Amino acid sequence: METEIKALEKNNTWILVTLPPNHHTIGCKWVFKTKLKSDGTLERHKARLVAKGYTQEYGLDYFDTFSPIVKLITV
Repeated sequence: METEIKALEKNNTWILVTLPPNHHTIGCKWVFKTKLKSDGTLERHKARLVAKGYTQEYGLDYFDTFSPIVKLITV
C-alpha cells in the first residue's frame, strides 16, 4: 500500500481543494489482488486505491457522463 500511495503522490494524482457547500467527498477503498507465477506459486501482493464513484449524486456531484466507446462505422 505504501508503494501505491507514493506512486499516486509522485504522479500528482490529486490536489487538495476546499469542499463547496452542499457537496460531499467521494470516498475511496483499497482493492487487493495476489499475483501468481505460471506454476501457481505466489509472485507478489498488489494493492490499488480506487474511488467510490458510485456514491456520487447526479445534479450535485456531476451533470454529464461520458463513455469512450467507438462505433463500428468509425473504425
